Amino acid sequence: MTLATIDIAIIILFFSITLGIGFYVSKTSGKSSDEFFLSGRSMPWWLLGISMVATTFSTDTPNLVTDIVRQGGVSGNWVWWIFLITGMLTVFIYAKLWRKSNVTTDIEFYEMRYGGAPARFLRGFRALFLGLVFNVLAMAGVTLAAIKIGSVMLGLEPIWTVGLAGLVTVIFSLLGGFRGVVYTDFVLFFVAMVGSIGAAVVAINHPDVGGLTAMINHESIADKISILPDFSNRDILISLVIIPLAVQWWAAWYPGSEPGGGGYIAQRMLASKDERHAIGATFFFNILHYALRPWPWILVALASLIVFPDLDSLRVAFPNVDESKIGHDLAYPAMLTFLPTGLLGLVLAALIAAFMSTISTHLNWGASYLVNDFYKRFVKTDATEKEMVLMGRITTVLLIILAAIVALQMTNALQIFEFILMFGAGTGLIFLLRWYWYRINAWSEIAAMFSSGIISFLMVFSGFYPETWDVYWRFPLIVLVTTVIWLSVTFLTQPETKETLRGFYRHIQPGGRGWKVVIDAAIADGQEIVDKNAKWTLPNGILAMLAGTILVYAILFGTGKLLFGESGLAAILYLVAFAAAFALIRLWKKVGQDIL
Repeated sequence: MTLATIDIAIIILFFSITLGIGFYVSKTSGKSSDEFFLSGRSMPWWLLGISMVATTFSTDTPNLVTDIVRQGGVSGNWVWWIFLITGMLTVFIYAKLWRKSNVTTDIEFYEMRYGGAPARFLRGFRALFLGLVFNVLAMAGVTLAAIKIGSVMLGLEPIWTVGLAGLVTVIFSLLGGFRGVVYTDFVLFFVAMVGSIGAAVVAINHPDVGGLTAMINHESIADKISILPDFSNRDILISLVIIPLAVQWWAAWYPGSEPGGGGYIAQRMLASKDERHAIGATFFFNILHYALRPWPWILVALASLIVFPDLDSLRVAFPNVDESKIGHDLAYPAMLTFLPTGLLGLVLAALIAAFMSTISTHLNWGASYLVNDFYKRFVKTDATEKEMVLMGRITTVLLIILAAIVALQMTNALQIFEFILMFGAGTGLIFLLRWYWYRINAWSEIAAMFSSGIISFLMVFSGFYPETWDVYWRFPLIVLVTTVIWLSVTFLTQPETKETLRGFYRHIQPGGRGWKVVIDAAIADGQEIVDKNAKWTLPNGILAMLAGTILVYAILFGTGKLLFGESGLAAILYLVAFAAAFALIRLWKKVGQDIL
C-alpha cells in the first residue's frame, strides 16, 4: 500500500502528540521511583480506567479475536469473555484491598503477606519470571501483530517494523514513566476506538461483503454468528462453556485478568488516589473492555471470511508475506488494505496507538518488578531514588530489545494466548484465598507456581498428555493436580509466624472466619488487631459482582443482537442491563462504605 500525504501527516501528528506528552511529564516522572512507577499515587478513576482498557487494546488483540472468530465463530470469544467474572470480583472485593496495602508492586505484597526466606525467594523469583520472561512473551505477541500489519499493509520487513514501532514507544516510556503512560493512554484509547470502528465500517461495506445485512445472511458465516456456543456439540459445550464457567475464570492466571487482580491492573489500582478511585477505575475498565470494544473487531473478522475464506486466499493475496506468518490472524490486517486515503492514516495511527499503549505499559510494569522487587531488594538495598529511576530506564530499553528478538521468532498470536493461559492454570484460587485464609503461606504459592509450570510443560510440549484424551481436558487436569499439590503443601508446612499474620491483618482488615484463629490468638495475647470500624465486605461484594457481571454481559450481547438484526431480543437484553444497573445502584447505596 502507498500512503498519501494526508495519511503520513496524520501519523506524524500522532507521533508528535505522543512524544510531546512524554517530554511534558518527564521532569515530574523522574523525581522518584514512586513517580516513575506509580505517578505519585495521584491518578483519578476515569483516567486509570481508560488507561487499563487502552493497555489491553493492543495490536495483537484484534488479530487474536479475528483468529478466534474465523476458526470458532463469534461464540469462540467465550474463551476470554468468561474473565469478566474475574474482573468484577476484582472490582468489588479486591480493588480496595490492593489500594489499602499501599505497596509499590503486587510482587512486593509477598513480603507483606508472608515472611522469612520463602517470601524473599517468592518475591525475587516472581519479579524475574513475570517481569522478564512472561512480560517479554506478552510484548513479543504484540510486536508479532505489528510485524504482520507492517508486512501486509506497508510491505515492511519485520526488522523495520520492530525498529520503527519500538523506537518511539521506548523514547516516551523512558521520558514519561507511568504518568506519561497514563496520559498518552487517554489519547491512544480514543484514536484506537475511532480507528477500529472506521475499519469495521469499511470492512462490512466491501463490494464482496455488500453491507451488514448481506454479511449476516451470507452462507460463509452462517455457522459463525451465534453468540452462544452450539450446545448440541459436546466438545464445544465443554471447551467453551463448562470448563471456562466452572474452572477457567477463577483458576487461570492471565495478564490483565488475574484472579484477585494483579500485574498492570494492580499497578493502576495502586496508583489511584484512594480506595474509591481504585474500585471506580476497575469497574470502568471492565465495562469498556467487554461491553464497548469487541464488536468492531468481530465485524471485521466476519467480513474477512467472505473476502478471504481460507489461508490459501491470504497466501495468494499477499505473496510477499513470509509463509511462517500466514495464519487466520493475518486476516485482520489484510482487511485493512482496503481502507481509503485519510482513513488509512487514521487506522494506522490507531494500530500504532494500540501497540504503543500496550508496550509502554508492559515496559513500565516489567521495569517496576525488576527494579523495585529485584534490584532494590536483592542487588543494591541502599539504592537512591535517582539510581532507581535510572535503573528503570535502563531496564526499559533491555526489555524492548528482548521482546523484539522473541517476536521475530514467533508465528501466531493465539499460540501465545493459549500458552500463557495454560502456564498459569491452577494458580488462580490461591490468589483469591490468600487475602481471606490465614493458613496459606509462601510455600503454598511456591508449590502452586512450580507445579503449574512443570505440569503445563509436560502436558503441552512433552507428549505426556495421552493422545486418546480430548485436548480440552488438559486445563482442568492441570488445575486439579496443581490444587491438590499446593493444598497438600499448605497443610504439611507451618503457617506464617504470628507476627507476620497479625501485621498483615492489622494493616488490611480483610475480615472473615478465615482469620478467626489469628484474631483469637491475638486477643489471648492481649493484642487488638481488629479495627472496630471495619466491616465484613465479602457478602455484599459478591452480590455487587453478580449484578455487575449481568449488566456488562447484557450490554455486550444486546449490542451483538442489534447488529445482527434481532432488535426484539436486543431490547430485552438492554432491559436486563437496565434492571441490573438499577440493582447495582441500590446495592451500592445499601452497602455504602462496605464497598465505597
